[in-house]
Amino acid sequence: MSLMSSVTSAQGPVVFTAGCPDCRARFELSAEALRLAIGASHRTTFYSFTCPECGTSVRKPAGERIVEMLTVGGVRTLRLTRPAGTV
Repeated sequence: MSLMSSVTSAQGPVVFTAGCPDCRARFELSAEALRLAIGASHRTTFYSFTCPECGTSVRKPAGERIVEMLTVGGVRTLRLTRPAGTV
């Protein structure tokens, strides 16, 4: 899992520690730099960001703990839904 923890500060925004699977860089990201998509299953629930070191678009699965951490930390969330009438 590349998202490790969040650091909160009374004077500043929440910062998340992450890592890039391509270049292996470790860095901190603000909530604005992350996106969370919540789908109908664990396969369609993920977070994403762009590596500030190499520019790679990173997409990682997000379990319940990560979803909670990101939403509490103010990360923008997209709820994925199926169109009406589909199975």
